[in-house]
Amino acid sequence: MTPVNSYTALILCAVAFAVTAAIGPAVIRYLRKMKFGQKILEIGPKWHMNKQNIPTMGGFMFIIGIAVAVAAGNVISCVTDGEVSVSSLAVLGLAVAYGAVGLVDDYAKIKKKQNAGLTPKQKLVLQILVAAVFILVLFLESDGLPKLWIPFTDIAVGLPWPLYIIFAAFVIVGADNAVNLTDGIDGLAAGVTLPVAVFFTCVGIARGDFGVTIFAASLAGGLAGFLIYNFNPAKVFMGDTGSLFLGGAVAGLAFACDMPLILLLVGLIYIIETLSVILQVTYFKISGGKRLFKMAPIHHHFEMCGWGEKKIVLVFAGVTILLCLLAYFGALRPVL
Repeated sequence: MTPVNSYTALILCAVAFAVTAAIGPAVIRYLRKMKFGQKILEIGPKWHMNKQNIPTMGGFMFIIGIAVAVAAGNVISCVTDGEVSVSSLAVLGLAVAYGAVGLVDDYAKIKKKQNAGLTPKQKLVLQILVAAVFILVLFLESDGLPKLWIPFTDIAVGLPWPLYIIFAAFVIVGADNAVNLTDGIDGLAAGVTLPVAVFFTCVGIARGDFGVTIFAASLAGGLAGFLIYNFNPAKVFMGDTGSLFLGGAVAGLAFACDMPLILLLVGLIYIIETLSVILQVTYFKISGGKRLFKMAPIHHHFEMCGWGEKKIVLVFAGVTILLCLLAYFGALRPVL
């Protein structure tokens, strides 16, 4: 396979960034023309009402940018040694399929003119089906039993395929929904996922994994380009189209690296966001209507405590950067 180096990663990152940034204005104009505006829940923070009708489904711009960069990476691979990277295309396929689920959800919300699209059951069924196809690709590409690497060690535990399939489906669907929950304020989901993408780019380079490198570098570039328009005050939202794509991308990269458990570190913000919702709902039920947080997911709790959106994004992204550094120089050290 094509040799992996930081120059290739930088080039593909730049391609994704340039394409995303260049098509941004046109995508925003089109979404406005089609009246694809976000509907804001009345139960949310009152100051979010001024975001009513800001264009949503803007995730299209980084999806296109990432796809172009991944295609460019595979062209490089074909020219140098006549092969394409199956892993990069598999992760892209997983992410795009989840983005398609998000597209259906976004369109349903716009058609109903409210912030409710697919039912949770409908969305879950579609997510499981997509995860099943991705796992099937992993199975067809495998040459033995899958192994589960334990962070901070050089231990990899072999798992029988039936058990691994159940585990993989749970992690992929869980990660997808967790990233979706994180997308609640300007720039948060993109800002938190950007360092995760850089982390996987570094892992791909260190391991000589061209497929992981080209997708992760493209993801980083696409998100950086999107933040030009999505950072507070946002001119466009990514919608479920973008957030579900990102969830699939992050989960796909973890499995492409054979290290899904590393998501416990680099994806801790996603996990905290999800747990805050679970704890809020559970406590509300058992306490007879009391709330554990002022509002969930937890980024809204910090908003209600007086934190500005920019501060929340910078703090959450900063925490993720520190966790990614810990994962790379600590958890991965025994196997890099």
